[in-house]
Amino acid sequence: MLGRSERESPAHAVLAARMAGWNDPVELLDLGTTADTLATVASIEALAAVVHLGHPEHPAPGLERALLEGASSLIVTAAVAVPGQWVWVGAGATGGQVVIDEAGMRDCANVLRGLGASPRLVPTRATVEERIALAGEGGSLVIERSRVPAGFVELPDSAALAEGEPVWYGLLESRTDWPAFSQPAQVWLAFGPADDHLGSLQPTLAVIADAGLDLDHLRSQPSSDGPHVFFTSFSCPTSDTLGNLVDALTVRGVEHRTLAVLPGGSFVPGPDALTPRWA
Repeated sequence: MLGRSERESPAHAVLAARMAGWNDPVELLDLGTTADTLATVASIEALAAVVHLGHPEHPAPGLERALLEGASSLIVTAAVAVPGQWVWVGAGATGGQVVIDEAGMRDCANVLRGLGASPRLVPTRATVEERIALAGEGGSLVIERSRVPAGFVELPDSAALAEGEPVWYGLLESRTDWPAFSQPAQVWLAFGPADDHLGSLQPTLAVIADAGLDLDHLRSQPSSDGPHVFFTSFSCPTSDTLGNLVDALTVRGVEHRTLAVLPGGSFVPGPDALTPRWA
């Protein structure tokens, strides 16, 4: 069985499941909030969920946090890039507000703002009829192509949405251990230094470097337990290498948890890159 959170695009999540071969569903179970989705997957055998990743190399901060706050058995075990299905549609003359849900805003906000649109955010669970009513006369919708209502046609600027990057999804499962791998995989590893003081991060980073691993991603988050929590992502050649790394962390008293093992040595397109302007 496969599910998704209520905030995720049903059309994109189903397409991800089909493209990756996780399942060929007509629709996915609505498992509620993100926290409810993770808790349900952890408690029901043979239930998995399709979740938005951000990017395999640079995880979405909200997902990192939700995973670490969820049951320790939760782990993301696969990734797939899905072509965006968003279109901008209207019925007749347009110029009013653009009704869009949470998933659409996440994927299309930059394009819409660049076009001077005035988005009105609605919950992803809002029906098409509710969105049409909110848009009102002269309003428009950003919605998945498969859900375009009768009488609505694509607007000229809709093509700009199709030029966006694909959307990355992952398969969330409940397992007693990470899956073994003999080919490179992208690993998400969270850890907390044994002590929280100036320079306490450096010894842990040295352990990772000594394992021959190069970080693609490093983010810190304050922890209610005292020490900071650090989230990392890196390419790992084999599960033996990962096992040796976590053993070394355990010996040093470093709390840790593997949040994802995503098979693959390259994830194209890569993460959204910025162009820095240094002082």
